[in-house]
Amino acid sequence: MDNKLRLGILGGGGDSLIGVLHRVASSMHDKYRLIGGVFNPEHSISLDFGKQLGLDSSRVYKDLDSMIESEKKIDINDRIQVVSVLTPNYLHYPMAKALLENDFHVICEKPLTTTYNEAIELSKIKQSKKLVFAVTYTYTGYPMVRQMTDMIKNGVIGKVHKFDAQYLQGWLNPVVHEKEKRMSTWRLNPKVSGISCCVGDIGTHAFNMVELVTGMKVKKLLADLNTLYSDNPMDVDANILARLSNGANGTIRSSQIATGEENNLRISVYGNKGGLKWEQENPNYLYHLTDDQPLRVLKSAHQYNSEISNLSIKIPPGHPEGIFDSMGNIYHGVSKAINGQSFYNEEFPGIEDGVRGMDFIEKAVHSSKSGNIWVNLD
Repeated sequence: MDNKLRLGILGGGGDSLIGVLHRVASSMHDKYRLIGGVFNPEHSISLDFGKQLGLDSSRVYKDLDSMIESEKKIDINDRIQVVSVLTPNYLHYPMAKALLENDFHVICEKPLTTTYNEAIELSKIKQSKKLVFAVTYTYTGYPMVRQMTDMIKNGVIGKVHKFDAQYLQGWLNPVVHEKEKRMSTWRLNPKVSGISCCVGDIGTHAFNMVELVTGMKVKKLLADLNTLYSDNPMDVDANILARLSNGANGTIRSSQIATGEENNLRISVYGNKGGLKWEQENPNYLYHLTDDQPLRVLKSAHQYNSEISNLSIKIPPGHPEGIFDSMGNIYHGVSKAINGQSFYNEEFPGIEDGVRGMDFIEKAVHSSKSGNIWVNLD
């Protein structure tokens, strides 16, 4: 046996994008070994998928309960240590809760839960168990996002007074205009997704990015959410005004009906000495603006970047790193925490980021439904 962390996965079977992303990411730094899990609600399908991955069929379980029961009977040096939860939103809370209560570390997709109260409860259990819990706000793992965070923390752009975050997609546009198609999409089903589609799925990424790079909390927001059709219960577009703890104002915009857009996540932060801009579809470049100098472009994998940025690279300059690398950096940070090694707080989003995300989602929906009013975040 090797010293790699023994990983289990819930969901993410077949051709699931999120499943491929997590499996590749977990293998990138040679810190994990996939042992088994539950990849599909149909056990036969899950078994077939496990066979494709070369897993022992006895570790491909019928459901979470049987996985926990069986794994706890296995010698502590062989049993699964950490479990990735990649299921639809409504399953995050019960699965994460059961895993924590049975002493498994957890890596969970966002949103953390479907309600803020559930998120708070998970946080309390996690604290009492002293386990590691990560929420995969994937884009935080990009080297130049970490460089941006470090530069703002060190005062390179001065006092932050303006920010703008956006996440624009167009994938719902072919679906949302026909009622039957809308009703067949789980993202637009409140029983599966929770109270929000667009804000819960991608708006929370933009929110998390704002709080990460500025190092401050969003204290207030005013939201205008759009369902596009009166019989659609879920938001598909959101425009949110937000105010940081230092009084700086900005916008958090997200849409899944921005026709033709793919994954247009962008973050811009401005201070009294300059500004910084980064975009996910061109992730190796960070743009530094000032009043008295030409535009400066910082690129990943160069020695002029900060330590945390260069800890997050695996290949020399000029070789693009992407979303697999970003998620891989999060998995690497989690492995350090589980193994008791020192790590930067920015190396992986913790359960507190998931709790903040749920507060943001619920307050945005409340603000919009209450007539677009300012509301305070906890």
